Amino acid sequence: MNNNLKKVLVVDYGSQTTQLIIRRVREIGMYCEMITYNILPSYIKKNKPQAIILSGGPASSFEKKSPKIDSNIFNLGIPILGICYGMQITCQILGGKVKNTKKREFGKAEIKLLKSSLLFENVGKTKLSSQVWMSHGDEVTDLPEGFIKLATTEKNNIASIGNLKKKIYGLQFHPEVIHTIKGKLIIENFLMRICKLKKNWKMENFLESQILKIKNMVKEEKVICGLSGGVDSSVVAALLSKAIGKKLICIFVNHGFLRKDEEKEVIINFKKYMNSKLIYINAKSSFFKKLRNVTDPEKKRKVIGREFVRIFEIEAKKIKNAKFLAQGTLYPDVIESKKIDGAGSKAIKSHHNVGGLPKRLNLKLIEPLRELFKDEVRELGKELGLPRNIIQRHPFPGPGLSIRIPGKITNKKINILKEADKIYIDELLKNNLYNKIWQAFCVLLPVKSVGVMGDSRSYEYTVSIRAITSTDGMTADIYYFREEFLKKLSGRIIGEVNGVNRILFDITSKPPATIEWE
Repeated sequence: MNNNLKKVLVVDYGSQTTQLIIRRVREIGMYCEMITYNILPSYIKKNKPQAIILSGGPASSFEKKSPKIDSNIFNLGIPILGICYGMQITCQILGGKVKNTKKREFGKAEIKLLKSSLLFENVGKTKLSSQVWMSHGDEVTDLPEGFIKLATTEKNNIASIGNLKKKIYGLQFHPEVIHTIKGKLIIENFLMRICKLKKNWKMENFLESQILKIKNMVKEEKVICGLSGGVDSSVVAALLSKAIGKKLICIFVNHGFLRKDEEKEVIINFKKYMNSKLIYINAKSSFFKKLRNVTDPEKKRKVIGREFVRIFEIEAKKIKNAKFLAQGTLYPDVIESKKIDGAGSKAIKSHHNVGGLPKRLNLKLIEPLRELFKDEVRELGKELGLPRNIIQRHPFPGPGLSIRIPGKITNKKINILKEADKIYIDELLKNNLYNKIWQAFCVLLPVKSVGVMGDSRSYEYTVSIRAITSTDGMTADIYYFREEFLKKLSGRIIGEVNGVNRILFDITSKPPATIEWE
């Protein structure tokens, strides 16, 4: 990333909503990055950010082992906004007092503005209430020297503070979550009115800088890219194709668990929109053989992962003068993969789209999307000229349909699910519902039931349909269809797919369920 865009710094103290802070800043139109609190001084010295936001976190600022902040940071003249724990640690370090409260607040709350300030400009007049989202068990009781109260809650807890001269502010609530009605405006006020920053985060600027960066990195060498046909891998391939053309070689491994005719669609789109070479490997029989009699979902994933690596490695080693491997790692992957020492947050999962291949193949890694969120990747795809049917494609798991068939996998089950899934997606597209839904799919259950088809008794499989809405896949709500749509969909699947006589509609949100069944 161009250094002159590194204006806003988000310091993570282990909050589950740190990622949302970054999203809100970028939505406003400014580039920002996240770091852990323990490298803050060195980062500031090297990158010179013009605004710092301290996140929330699960620790108590008055505990000895709680994550701290270097007090010198507050004397550098950089505007600072502390959120929840970020406000508490600011007070604690600067001489205020924080203690465990008997007036804990979780969920929606109302705050009253006490003073006019740039932070709450256009949020409301003084003494006017505004809905926010609280999540804390500690409270600030005494303010550091130079600070004033800007807002309180219904329980008379301090909701916001500020040292207007030093441009250091604190919010006890979370402005980054949607339940804080004017939270995004508060963040925007901090960045634009207090920090005097301008909106300069545009996807076209990112595209130009990445193309130049890739060209300078690759030079005359070759780059290998694993292509799946999903949004991330398609955008990576399109970006690299635009930057280095024929020096990019994509490998598309068909494991046999793609949607109906999806491999044909991927190949057609590649030839139409890319100026690079594609190697297509039909490995259906190999994967199916490895998965025979495997029923445990985690074992399915591991078997498919190992087999993919084995096949990809064989094909990649045939390519001479390849020095780089491209992956579609996104910024949420980077965040989730980091262990935040002392912040109370642990690594959620490890992200390597092609499971350790860079080391095995002795290739350098290129991850041009690692600074982007999913919606930004879609925007980049649009800048690259990719069609809507690629950039708006629903998320699809790496193991494909294999984890949408609980229990033993057979060829018959795969074919049934492909046909049912095709009808479902076709109906969504036909009724202009596809782009209103984050993810929609069918699951073929390992359950048969009695039915009546024509004048005969049937004993066939059950298909469950799922449709959810989400912004990032971390949580999900149900998309409720009209009764007429469900009736028509059910009729089509049962009437056109041999082997199915019952349709269910999964209405479980995430949490408690996951999006996928396995």
